[in-house]
Amino acid sequence: QDFHIGLDDSADSLTIGLGSTLGTTSHMVFDSTGAITKPLQPAFSVYNNTGQTDISSNTTVAFDSELFDRNADFASSTFVAPVTGLYQLNFIVRVDDLDKDANWTRFQLVTSNRTYESNIVDPGVFASDPDYWNWTIAILAHMDTSDTAAINFQQDGGGAQVDIGTAYFSGYLVA
Repeated sequence: QDFHIGLDDSADSLTIGLGSTLGTTSHMVFDSTGAITKPLQPAFSVYNNTGQTDISSNTTVAFDSELFDRNADFASSTFVAPVTGLYQLNFIVRVDDLDKDANWTRFQLVTSNRTYESNIVDPGVFASDPDYWNWTIAILAHMDTSDTAAINFQQDGGGAQVDIGTAYFSGYLVA
């Protein structure tokens, strides 16, 4: 493999990358302010554009739109870690029409190594089905190469009436 380190006078940057000449694949770019970017660093941000209706327990949240996916590591509502490392993973969802007859509801961020659970909500304390409810999960997770991460909905009891209004899932390699 050939690597290069060079000054790009047109961009006022110092670049380290793959290839024998400046301007090929940049791995790290230092700009004139000292900021460092890593154009190939694994990172993704996706959302549920169409929603999901009447979901039941153990349903995987569907993400059908990407804001960005640096290395094409996200597909079929699942992130696949391209390298072993620590990944910051974040999830936020708004659900509509919780079933007050359910014993509890929650979301899980399920990775190959561990399952992270959100807070549990007991909708039975409400007089009627709550219209809107939000959950979030933010975790620094260890993932090995080819490990996966996805979001799962869980509910104990009640009917399959929960609707996902909006949902976002993002992550990036930290170290």
